[in-house]
Amino acid sequence: MEGSDDSVKVAVNIRPLITSELLNGCTYCVTVTPGEPQVQIGSHVFTYDHVYGLPGAPQSCKIFEECVMPLVDALFRGYNATVLAYGQTGSGKTHTMGTNYLGETSASGIIPKVMEEIFEKVKKLRDKTEFLIRVTFIEIFKEEVFDLLDPQTHTAKSGPYRVPIQIRETALGGIFLAGVSEPAVKSKEEMASFLARGSLNRATASTHMNSQSSRSHAIFTICIEQKRTASSFQSDAGHDILISKLHLVDLAGSERAKRTGADGLRLKEGIHINKGLLSLGNVINALGDEKKRKEGAFVPYRDSKLTRVLQDSLGGNSKTIMIACISPADSNADETINTLKYAKRARNIKNKAIINRDPVAAEKKRLRSQLEQMQGELHFAHSGSALLKEIQILQEKVSLLELKNEVLHHQINEADRKCREKDLLISKKPQF
Repeated sequence: MEGSDDSVKVAVNIRPLITSELLNGCTYCVTVTPGEPQVQIGSHVFTYDHVYGLPGAPQSCKIFEECVMPLVDALFRGYNATVLAYGQTGSGKTHTMGTNYLGETSASGIIPKVMEEIFEKVKKLRDKTEFLIRVTFIEIFKEEVFDLLDPQTHTAKSGPYRVPIQIRETALGGIFLAGVSEPAVKSKEEMASFLARGSLNRATASTHMNSQSSRSHAIFTICIEQKRTASSFQSDAGHDILISKLHLVDLAGSERAKRTGADGLRLKEGIHINKGLLSLGNVINALGDEKKRKEGAFVPYRDSKLTRVLQDSLGGNSKTIMIACISPADSNADETINTLKYAKRARNIKNKAIINRDPVAAEKKRLRSQLEQMQGELHFAHSGSALLKEIQILQEKVSLLELKNEVLHHQINEADRKCREKDLLISKKPQF
C-alpha cells in the first residue's frame, strides 16, 4: 500500500569459521534454533526475521531470494529500498553484498544477483514501459563523501587529489549528493563495469583481522525511472513517471584497535569508522524506542555523514532490510553479541515508504484529476438545472389539476345541493 508503515526487516548471516580461526583452535559459540529465525550465544537469545548460514537454518544463498527479491519487486512499483550490511570487520559483509564483484560469471553476492534480476524485469516490461537506469557509487572515508565513479579519481585513493562531494537537502526534506556522477546504463555488463571501477577505487587495507579490510562505508545506488507508454494503460495513470532508488550499503566493520593491531593511519581510519557506526547506533536507538518515537524525540541524523546519507533508509521513505553479518568463532563472541543487539534494535524502526512519482508528472495528474472533477460537477449542475425545470413543469401541472379538482368538487357539491332541494320539494307536495 502506498504510504504504509514498514518495519525495518533484519536478517542474520553467520559465516563459517575461516582458516585462521580453525588454526587458532576457535570453536562455534553460536547456535540456531532449528526451523526458527532465532540465534543463541551463551545466555543471550535473539529473534529476527531471517537467519542464515548454520545447520538448522537456510543457507546464505537464499538471502537474495527471501530478503532482497521483494525489494527489487517494490523498486519496480516505485518504492525506494535499502539493503544494509552491518557487522564487525572480517564478518563477511563485502562478500555477502558482492561489492567487490568484478564481472565473474559465478558471483554469489547480492549486488550481482540484483543487477541480473533488474535487467530480466526490464526485458519483460520494455514493450509497455520506457526505462532509464542510472547508477552512483560513493564511499564515506574519514567522514568525507567521495565519488568512486568520478573519472578524475586519482589512483592514490586516500591521497589529497580527491575532492569530497557535498550532501544537500531538497525543499521537501530529501537528501541528494551535489555533483555526484550518475552514468546511465543499458545492460548488466555495463552496470557491472561501473561497480568494478568503483570497487577498485575504494579504500581498503590489511589489519590483523582482515587482509582486505574495507576502510570506508560504500553505497552503490541504482536509480530507475520508468514511464508507462500510453498504449499500456487506457487511463491517465499510464502517463505516470516513477522514480525509485535501491541503495546497496556495505558498511565498514566495527573494530577494536587492540584486536586489529591498527596504528598510525589505520588507527585514525578505525576511529572515523567507529564514529560513524556510533552515530548510526544512536539513530537506531532513537528510532527504535517506541516511546521516544511517539513523543517525536530528536533523531541525530546530522551527527555523521553516514547517518545523513542514510536518513531516508532509516525511519524515512524506504523499504529497508539490515543484514547483520557475524562470526561464529568464540574469539569474536563479544563483537558478535554487540552486532546482534544492534540488529535487534533496528527491528523496531518504522519506515513509511511511498510510491515515488515524478513531481511534474504527479502535478499534471493532479490537475487532470481536478479538471475531471470540475467537469463532472459542471455536468451534474447542468443535469440538475434540467431536472429543476422538469420539476417546475410538473408542479404547474399539479396546480392545474388541483384547480380542476376544486372546480369539480364545487360542481359536485352544487349538484348534490340541488338534488337535496328537489327531494325536499317532492316530499312536501300533498298526496291525493
